[in-house]
Amino acid sequence: MFKKILLILPFLMLTAHCDAQKFRTALDYMNFISRQQVLIVKSSWRYTQALAHSKNEKAIDKKRDILIRSIDRAIMKITKATGFEGETEYKEKVLNNLQINKNLLLEEYSEIIDMQAVADQSYDAMEAYILAQELADQKMAEAQKEYEENFYAFAKKHDIKIFDGKSELGKKMEISNAVFDYHNDLYLIFFKVHFNEGNLLEAIAAKDISAIRQNINALKMAVQEGLEEVDKKPLYKKDDRIAKATKEVFQIHLDEANNTIPQILDYLVINEDFEKIKAAIEKTPESDRTKEQIDRYNAKVDELESKREAVNKLIDKLFKERNKKLERLDKANAKFLDKHVPKYTI
Repeated sequence: MFKKILLILPFLMLTAHCDAQKFRTALDYMNFISRQQVLIVKSSWRYTQALAHSKNEKAIDKKRDILIRSIDRAIMKITKATGFEGETEYKEKVLNNLQINKNLLLEEYSEIIDMQAVADQSYDAMEAYILAQELADQKMAEAQKEYEENFYAFAKKHDIKIFDGKSELGKKMEISNAVFDYHNDLYLIFFKVHFNEGNLLEAIAAKDISAIRQNINALKMAVQEGLEEVDKKPLYKKDDRIAKATKEVFQIHLDEANNTIPQILDYLVINEDFEKIKAAIEKTPESDRTKEQIDRYNAKVDELESKREAVNKLIDKLFKERNKKLERLDKANAKFLDKHVPKYTI
């Protein structure tokens, strides 16, 4: 599972070198603030790159820590600097905005990381995990909007014209967020179906015939809904690799529910009958056992052995095909992110 991060993007302005502690003009002060934001954006981008292109959790956590330290440094520099002509209102608003973003990274995103650890345990947990990411991103977006409003208000107050446009890095961040949105949407569709298959496999492991029958039907319904949802989801830049690989996994699950699992179920029913026959004959003293009992027992042993060999071959074939399709989906996800999340050297 991958996450996106929504960033505070600096505005393009006329730049002017100034001392961080003394500002001749309001423009000098705004450029000072903007430079602190740029440093945060660069750390944020490195964090996003790690999320998209790295599977090393320690490296990702390190980038997140660096991002938090970047915010801390910005807070320290802006706090020490005197506001333009002694003004504190804009300065306090900027500091408050930075603190909101820091708190999101420290608290809500930390909670999201904790949720990630248990997300695979149920569809509801996975859905809650993704929703928590979206809510955190929404709060970050609201903080960004407030930052922009304060930025423009200060500029207007001091007659400063803003050359409003996104930097190359800002554009890449917007692309990155769109890529993660698409990726996460498809992942949730996949997970719902795959989780149903997991329930079915657990029922088989427990030899719970009633649960197996229920979960076969649940898996069939989930696959049908999943296929429809994937087809309804517009492709990102006509790239169908994740959609195609996801549907291939679904087809394996459907074949599993229609063909393989019913044969495993038949075997379990035969095995259940065998255990009853075995229990009955073991309760009967050897001298009292009838030829009919013994013949029935031996016939069931032969049937069970014959069925076991066929079922073992089916299971082996199923898991080879299943794992092959799942590996293909993993590669499709990795290639999709690698292709569409922009690379940018800072």
